[in-house]
Amino acid sequence: MKDLSKEIMAYALQNAIEYGKADPTRVLPKLFQHGLKKEDIKKVMPVIVTAAKEVNALSDEKRKIAFANFEKYVKKHEEKERELPELPNASKKMVFRFAPFPSGALHIGNAKTYLLNTLYSEKYKAKILFVIDDTIGSEEKQIAPEAYKLIEEASAWLKMKYKKPIIYKSDRLKIYYEYGEKLLTMGKAYICYCPQETLRDNRANGIECGCRQFPPKIQLARWKEMFKQKEGESVMRIKTNMQDPNPAFRDRVLFKISDRKHPRIGNKYRVWPSLEMSWAIDDHLLGITHILRGNDLRIETDMEKYIWDIFGWKHPNTEHTGLIEIEGMGAKISKSKAQKEVASGEFTGWDDPRTWSMQSLKRRGITPEAIREFVKEIGLNRQDIVVPIEMLYAHNRRIIDAETPRYSFVKDPLELNLSALSIKEISVSVHPDTPEKTRTIPVNKIFISSSDAEKYNGQEIRLLHLCNIMLDKKPHITSYDNKKIPRINWVSDNVPVRILMPDGTWTQGFGEKAIEKLKVGDVVQFERFGFCRFDKTHNDIHEFWFAHQ
Repeated sequence: MKDLSKEIMAYALQNAIEYGKADPTRVLPKLFQHGLKKEDIKKVMPVIVTAAKEVNALSDEKRKIAFANFEKYVKKHEEKERELPELPNASKKMVFRFAPFPSGALHIGNAKTYLLNTLYSEKYKAKILFVIDDTIGSEEKQIAPEAYKLIEEASAWLKMKYKKPIIYKSDRLKIYYEYGEKLLTMGKAYICYCPQETLRDNRANGIECGCRQFPPKIQLARWKEMFKQKEGESVMRIKTNMQDPNPAFRDRVLFKISDRKHPRIGNKYRVWPSLEMSWAIDDHLLGITHILRGNDLRIETDMEKYIWDIFGWKHPNTEHTGLIEIEGMGAKISKSKAQKEVASGEFTGWDDPRTWSMQSLKRRGITPEAIREFVKEIGLNRQDIVVPIEMLYAHNRRIIDAETPRYSFVKDPLELNLSALSIKEISVSVHPDTPEKTRTIPVNKIFISSSDAEKYNGQEIRLLHLCNIMLDKKPHITSYDNKKIPRINWVSDNVPVRILMPDGTWTQGFGEKAIEKLKVGDVVQFERFGFCRFDKTHNDIHEFWFAHQ
């Protein structure tokens, strides 16, 4: 790994000078300009954390002195068009698929694979099919009825164009039955009545199940009986080599019985295919040429290939991607876990920020373009990697920053008594890039954040855009010069504000009165706090959702 220690220190100092404190998640994305590889993130993060601690221990003055020596290592970011790596056997007739299981809303983790298929279909101007993979699932991972609409909404928001109509696997059961019967007729599958414990021991010891020995005619008769039997009484298994090095590959289940009611088709069907059975058939019949899926589905891929070979079908190109762990979200995301928390009322709904669903990201003010760029930057990672959520935020910041107006907000407000203040109003830029566009802020009472009052007690600080004051028991104005001293936010004419944070907690405070003119959905930057999306006014309180710094 390239030595990036000087660059790390340079960006840590720059970040601390700009924001008052070095944040490792903001330093990391800068290093990709200097050749940092995704697979080296785990190695470099401890170095960044150490550098941030060193920088945060310095005074403001010492940071500036140190930065003068490291500034030459800061590279001005040049936005380059990122290209996805080429896929093997590319042609003019490529067909991709994205196929979510509807157990909940798409979240930032699983949307990565679906978007990757979409981006590749766009790269090659290829066809892509939208398949809802709604076979019955397991007791632990059940279908959520509302997920159908949530997934379709998210796909539209992410601009995932696909060949219509949407395909539902729950409409294709008779097709799977037809090919299940063919496997039985060919002597390649069998109906098994053995208890789980017996089968588990047989697989572990490489012993063939007695149910395998019946001829195809009897297997077909047992297949018909399966539709009348109780749940768990029998399954269809494929015949594999019972000496296969991987015990999990030995005689895997192709069909099982389930009496759970299906959200779309009720109890119309009781016998359901496994993931590898349904996909082995559909990938062939739907003409899929390229499959992009996670490393966690390798055994399912091997089973698909095994079934394709039985029927003599051509193999699509299958590319496995490593899993991604996203740092900085505060919790591990899971559709199944979120389903329980939404159902219990712990989460307010599928757009609760703690789900990290597309609906929640949209409500926070994250753009679909940022999510697409985030996935494109990760690309077709072969190994499991760790990426910081700041990578997503950096893309969003670049996209929205120029169009986002600035306002003031202070949390846990504390009133200052500045009797000598004679200024009645000031004019400030709506955005630093457009100084000609200004807004007028009335000045009467001054409120600052209680945490700033505590942090800078006994120091001279600057009220942003206004004046310099000594912050002590009797705060007083020292000058109006734009001195290089700590700057803090303040508000005068104000309205109550509360901001929903990504962890589900609320931050309370005052915002300047001008935010009363905002429309629902407008994104603003509360200076020195972060980007937020205006959500609604409730009981005269202006509610925002926090996007990122």
